[in-house]
Order: sequence, then C-alpha cells, then structure tokens
Amino acid sequence: MKKKLLAVLLTAAMVMGLAACGSGSSGSNSAPAADSGSKTEEAGSGNAASSDDPWADVDTSEHVVISYMTTGDAPTQTKERYEEMMAQLNEKLTEKVNAELEIYFIPWTDYLSNYNLTLARMDGTVDLVGTASDWLDAWPNAKNGAFLELSEEMLQKYAPKTWASVPAENWDLCKYNGDIYLMPEDNYAQWTNHGFAYRLDWAKEAGLNDGVKSWEDMTTYFHYIREAYPDIIPWDSDATQYGQMSGGWISSHSDYVSIDGINAGAMWGGKRSDLYTVYCPYMTDTDSLVEYAKMMKEWDEMGVWRTDVLNNTSSTNRDDFRVGKVAAEQHHTQTWTDLCSPQRPSNTIFQDDDDAEVGFFYFGEETGNVTALSITHGAMAVSAGSAHPERALMVYDLIRNDPELYMLFNYGIQGVSWDVNDEGMKITPEGYNADTDNIAGTVNFWWGRNDDLEIKDATLNWDAIDKLYAEYDKIKIEYPYGQFVPDVTEIDAYISNINEIFENYMKQISYGKYNGTAEEIVAEFQSALEAAGVNEVTAELQRQFDELYK
Repeated sequence: MKKKLLAVLLTAAMVMGLAACGSGSSGSNSAPAADSGSKTEEAGSGNAASSDDPWADVDTSEHVVISYMTTGDAPTQTKERYEEMMAQLNEKLTEKVNAELEIYFIPWTDYLSNYNLTLARMDGTVDLVGTASDWLDAWPNAKNGAFLELSEEMLQKYAPKTWASVPAENWDLCKYNGDIYLMPEDNYAQWTNHGFAYRLDWAKEAGLNDGVKSWEDMTTYFHYIREAYPDIIPWDSDATQYGQMSGGWISSHSDYVSIDGINAGAMWGGKRSDLYTVYCPYMTDTDSLVEYAKMMKEWDEMGVWRTDVLNNTSSTNRDDFRVGKVAAEQHHTQTWTDLCSPQRPSNTIFQDDDDAEVGFFYFGEETGNVTALSITHGAMAVSAGSAHPERALMVYDLIRNDPELYMLFNYGIQGVSWDVNDEGMKITPEGYNADTDNIAGTVNFWWGRNDDLEIKDATLNWDAIDKLYAEYDKIKIEYPYGQFVPDVTEIDAYISNINEIFENYMKQISYGKYNGTAEEIVAEFQSALEAAGVNEVTAELQRQFDELYK
C-alpha cells in the first residue's frame, strides 16, 4: 500500500514538471508533445485562483449529476474496469464539488447526425459537450444556440485553472461573434497530418538509404516490393483514402494550406506565401494534378493495391502491416508512433525480423509544408440546455487540471490498468489483461488532454518519435484560420454537389482506375467542378475572408 501511494505521489510530482515537448499517452489516440505554443507567462487573464479551495464561496450544497457527451462506443469488454474507475472518480468529485459525472456516448454509426440531434433537443440531457471545429460542427452549433456563452467572469470563477492556463490569444480563437463558446485542448500537442508508414529496412534494400523522402521515392519503394516480395500486396487499401492521397500530393507539391470544415476534400484554402487569397488547387494546379493521375495509374498497373480496390471493403491493412503482410499503411503521424514501436506486443514484425524498422513519409515533406493542428480540433463546450453549467465547468476544470483525477479518468486505476516504472514511464502492471483492463482512452477525453499531466508510454519508440517531431517543429506553421467561421447558407447546395463530384472522380484518379489519359480525366473533373459551382464557392469564401481578415 505504501509503495503504491509513493508511486502516485512521485508520479504526480514528476509529470507536473514534464515539458510540453516530451509527453504523450498511448498508441494512435495520443502522441508525444511537440511545442504546442500554448504556454506563455501571460496565460489567460493572469487571475489564477487559490489552489487550496478555488470554490470556497460557491454553494455546492445540492448534489448534482453532470452528463458529459462524447463521440465513441460505450465500453463492453472493459465495462467492469470502466465502472470501477467511474465509481472512484465520482467519489472524489463528490468530495471536491459535490457532483458526479456520467458519460453519454454517441456511437460511431451516424455519429454526427445523432450528436447534433441530441444537442438540438436542449432538454438538459447533456451538460459538457466534446466538440471540434473541423469534424464536430462546433461553430454551426455555437451559431445555432446549442452552446452556452462562457463569459470571462464565469470561466475565472468556475474553471479557474483552465482560464489561467489558456493564453489570451487562444481564448480569442474560441470566440464566435465576440463571445467565448469553447475551452480548447491547447496544451496537448498532437500531429494528425497524414503520410505513409513503410518498412524502412526494405526501403534501404531498395537503395533508399535515407528512407522515403518523396512520392517518387515511394514509387521506387513500391517497385522494389513487387520485385523482391512478390507475395506481398504493397498497400492493401480499402479505397477510402482518395482524398487524403490527393490532398497529400498537393501539400507535397505546393505551399497550399487548407481551410478546415468546408468539405471533406479540404478543397479550398490559401498559400503559406499568401494565406488570405482563397483558391481551389484542384482547379488551378492542373499540371500537378495530371502528374498525380499519371503516378497513380503507374501504381495501379504495378499492383500496389488489389485490382478490385474500389470494392475492397474488408481490408485489414494496418493489422497486416504489424505482422509483415503488407509494405505500407497510409494514415496520420500518431498512428505511425504506434507502428514504429518494437515494444508494442501487436507489432510482431520486430520479433520476427531483427532488422525490421518502420519509417514515415509525411505528406508535404518535399516542400516543408506542415500545418499544426487547430487548437479547436478538440474543445469542450457547455450545452445551452444544461441545468448546472457552473458545476459542469467545475467538474471539467478538475478533470483537466487535477493530477489524480486526470490520470484516473484517462488511464484508469493505477495498479490495475496502468502503473509507472522506475523511470516514471507508463507501463502495464503485473496480471494486466489487455482485453479487459485497458481503459486508456475509453472516456474519449479529446477535449481536455493536458501535456503537463501526461505520462510517457514506455512501449513507444521515443528516439524515432522525438526526432520526427523536432523536424515538424522546425517547419510547421500554426493553423491560420482558427477564427474563420464559414457561413455556407448561400453555397451549401454547391458544396454538396461538389462533394459528390470529388468523390466520384477522385476515387478513379487516386487509384488509377480511369479511362483515357490523365489529361482527359483531369479536364473532365475540372469541367464537372466548374459546372457544379466551384468558382462561386471560391468567390463567396473570399468575400467572407475579406470581411474578417482585411
């Protein structure tokens, strides 16, 4: 008992001193921190509350239950451990603010529709709402009155540690029409930029001694795999990555910076050299798009993917990569941090082959074109229908900032679901069963993770991860359009038609499954976009940009 208590105290003391550039939790749902830029000496208003009892003058005599809505499926196999964690959490929340927390899960099936419908009811079903500006309609919901306006005074009083830790400029990025609606996950650095994880050892066999550094290198790598390992499908894609592929090509061959939240294809944006002139690269970068179509036809003909790729709905490519059955996995950087780590039990390639290495070719590598994730990619809001908004803020402030509650909520019970080793890194305890005991990430707290309290996972390959993240830090720009809330009222019908055209043509182009020449399919694609109103959308977005930025 004394040993566990000492471990908790040592862990709390240690993680409070972790710099933002050195932490991360587990696997593909978290990553080691790069410099998030969220720590300044002038954080928030500077009005940090007393750490002893910030709510001494708040009436908490009424016991309340706060409902936290998050996207994701409720736990099944790990339900028992989840319930044990929630029982301990609520005991501590009751002690501190006389409140309990319950989680309202929005399952992934039709998640956005169900999420918005639940919010629209405004019946007190939920209090805290996990949201995002780029994938969970944060700004439309703020505009439609689903979220509560959070005054500075309210935040200072009921979420004092959060208020004090968020810089004033970051609060500005959480405003709509001058009012704060969101509390940003701005002290948790993560990289969700996409690229290819690949076998670095096989790339070296192919003569790419420095690894894959360009799309041309990727082509060379795939050619080698087809020749040297004929039984391996280089990339067993399920054909859903067509937009990530084309967007990755554009990032690698220009200084394009996309605007989040317009459409799934990220088809509008500016340039690093001219951020506030809106354009659609699919209409302007014709020669580059033709070269992309040609390369994808080459990949198709050499057999990078299955011949029936457009109908391949049963791909297990990522799991197959872990065991050496495929040569590449296209996803974001945080997934690579998992795949490149020999200590991960599922990555058997490292046990089967002593020479195995996993590299990462990130989109934009050739041009140094990397944009940091928006700080409102994850954010917490308070439902306008909440019956207890003040207590909801207090609960959030505790879970985000109190070391004991943070670790309990995000990792589970220490000694059961996680522990620390002598170096202070997170490990699994003796007797741990991954199927039933692993509740890290179960609560999907993607709206308040905190690098000051994260513990490095001992199973991750930190040498490789830190090296790549240092490279990102040197070339990144901060997401420049955080305060842009597009009004799509007049152009929504155009965007809907453009989305259909993009999906139809880009599947053909990105997987080389088109008839005729590359020039012909690109011209046909652009003609369809023009007829659907792509230029009208560009003009309207520019008009809105001019109002906001000029």
